Amino acid sequence: MNALTKNSSIEVVNFGCRLNAYESEVMREHATAAGLTNTIIVNTCAVTKEAERQSQQAIRKLKRGNPTATIIATGCAAQLAPDTYAAMPEVARVIGNEHKMKRESFMPENAVPILTSDIMGVRETAEHLIEGFDGRTRAFVQVQQGCDHRCTFCIIPFARGNNRSVPMGRIVEEVRNLVAKGFKEVVITGVDITGYGGDLPGEPTLGQMLRRLLVAVPELPRLRLSSIDPAELDDDLLSVIADSPRLMPHIHISVQAGDDMILKRMKRRHLRADIITFCTKVRRARPDVVFGADVIAGFPTETEEMFANSLRLVDDCGLTHLHVFPYSIRPGTPAAKMPQVHGAAIKERAARLREKGRDAMAAYLRSRVGTQANVLMERDGAGQCEHYVPVRVDGAEAGEIARVRISAVEDATLIGERVNP
Repeated sequence: MNALTKNSSIEVVNFGCRLNAYESEVMREHATAAGLTNTIIVNTCAVTKEAERQSQQAIRKLKRGNPTATIIATGCAAQLAPDTYAAMPEVARVIGNEHKMKRESFMPENAVPILTSDIMGVRETAEHLIEGFDGRTRAFVQVQQGCDHRCTFCIIPFARGNNRSVPMGRIVEEVRNLVAKGFKEVVITGVDITGYGGDLPGEPTLGQMLRRLLVAVPELPRLRLSSIDPAELDDDLLSVIADSPRLMPHIHISVQAGDDMILKRMKRRHLRADIITFCTKVRRARPDVVFGADVIAGFPTETEEMFANSLRLVDDCGLTHLHVFPYSIRPGTPAAKMPQVHGAAIKERAARLREKGRDAMAAYLRSRVGTQANVLMERDGAGQCEHYVPVRVDGAEAGEIARVRISAVEDATLIGERVNP
């Protein structure tokens, strides 16, 4: 559970990706407009079996703590297994991924136990102008939905549907709206944001959209990207990264593995050398960039030698922000039918990857001591710098971007002092 937003007697509990954070705000506004009260909306995640377990565990806990509340289950796990969630005694309603973005789905007169549809048949992306994000100084903007690729381990396309993009003009309008409300940073989100534009007239690329957005909204101080696919780095995107200082120098890559055979069995569109080339090109274009990466430990057929290739990739690419996922079987995916790695080995490899990631992050944090950073303060005394690293500094207020001199590292957090303008 990575977010909880409250509005009067409506709570939204959010699991999973940054796109879920955006959608949670949409649902909160819809539920408010529908006049719902004493309601908890649980936005589930299905990226792993553990994510599903946590979603169901949270629903039970929320009901115990709020016995009179109405609980609505939605999100990817609920879309994939609506009957499972509808059968939970704690759940009053299940709303699928398409319907959760529509206001009428939350109207009391439309309340049914299960409201879902065939997500693969959806051809448009619901567009929304969000009023704001409770308790945050950064906002999330959805630019596309769904995914046209079929990685062998991934069930998400069947929960989200195929790629659908939001027109550039609508994105500009939403970002202007958020900046006018005081947000200093916007995070571009989607299921596969580098797939942006292929379904729109003229087929604009992600890079072209970002450039237009930055030109059209000069009052936006900071723009940040969520996870991107290294197979889809083109000249447009590289150019924007190189010459747009308002685009933050933190690039999170959907790597998944560092071994060629495993990448092929995952049906990824890149190989190990492609990841290294990606990082080299981006770092050459933007020398201060830092890289994060999603990596799966223990994918089916992975040997110790194959895993070692993934482990070495952290050093070969200079990765600092590691998101490690122990492989878990997703029924209905091709990987579920492959020879599986023993659970103990998966757990042990994930632990080694996380340790490697912690060491890389610690080294990076040490390297920042003595430098300066621009910190977007999220609450009094704490914020995030351009490189998506937490910073503590006295004398700065939530919502401002403070210039800070880094003086120390403490508990994986940079400690700084404000630099007088």
